Amino acid sequence: MQKRIVVFSLFFLFSCKSKQNVVAEQTAAENTALSAVVQGHYANKKNFKTANFRASARYEDSKQSQNVTAEVRIKKDEKILIIVRFFGITMAKALITPDQVSYYEKMNGKYFQGNYKLLSNWLGTDLNFQKVQNLLLGQSLDDLTRGKYQESVQNGLHVLQSEDKMFTKQFMFEGANFLLKKESLMQKDGERSVEVQYPAYKESTNGIFPTEIVIGAEQKDKVSINIVYNNVTFNEDLSFTYDVPEGYEQLFID
Repeated sequence: MQKRIVVFSLFFLFSCKSKQNVVAEQTAAENTALSAVVQGHYANKKNFKTANFRASARYEDSKQSQNVTAEVRIKKDEKILIIVRFFGITMAKALITPDQVSYYEKMNGKYFQGNYKLLSNWLGTDLNFQKVQNLLLGQSLDDLTRGKYQESVQNGLHVLQSEDKMFTKQFMFEGANFLLKKESLMQKDGERSVEVQYPAYKESTNGIFPTEIVIGAEQKDKVSINIVYNNVTFNEDLSFTYDVPEGYEQLFID
């Protein structure tokens, strides 16, 4: 249960319902070079120093469901502060930096401080700060300029696929701006899989951002997280204060 609470809070992190129009999407063209898909994806720059996101989100597994709101403060490439609220009351905070993941939740008076092993084990792939930030911004988890991929067109989307002894990975992009629509990572032993979908995007002066993130993970149990974006402001002077209240018990998770 504690593992689910931590992961649940850490992924309720991001929102950006811009007032701009929804980005027009286009069917993928046949015979598009792999390099064009990769370059087109990374051409979608996120131009901000700080961002303050507000979101509503829903978590479900086989035993429970829960709705929360979250405020996410991002200092690009440096840190992410997450504040999770239930009926307006702060229930948990998390601070993610390149070095560690820190988290505390008020209901049970627990806190966690450690590396990325928890999130990596849950998703079934190695994670670091950059990959978590990419997930939240609608960019591919993997560095597509370094891997070896097969490119095809399926259901109007560009599909990049790679396989090794342990994993099958797929990244799917629309044809107009090569925006990421879906990525999936599946262990070949069938024990773990994760799928991240981005149903739609909106454009602002700071870049093109998702309007919703849908995460589905399976590891003994099926978990789904749906995040809907409400508001975003950029380049404000944000506070990233994070202090564990006195008397909280440290949580150790293998």
